[in-house]
Amino acid sequence: MEKPEEPIEQKPRTISILGREFAMPRSRIARVIIGSLLVLFGLLGFLPVLGFWMVPLGLLVLSYEFATVRRWRRRFDLWWAQRRGRRSGLAARRARRD
Repeated sequence: MEKPEEPIEQKPRTISILGREFAMPRSRIARVIIGSLLVLFGLLGFLPVLGFWMVPLGLLVLSYEFATVRRWRRRFDLWWAQRRGRRSGLAARRARRD
């Protein structure tokens, strides 16, 4: 007799922000709605309670669902890494010079 196949457990999607892991909803529709609302309300950041910090967070959530937003995030990650690399390289050169 064959064993019935066990369902494969999916690992919940997580977002890493400032070194902390946050679980995202399993439903794709919920993730799209949350990301869209964060971007939309972030554009109203001049109002109390809401803030412009919501826009990048919403784009981060949406980057897990849409290839275009994912490309923007990767380009930003590369740009940021290069920018930080140049600065650390400049500091190292200055330290050797002194």
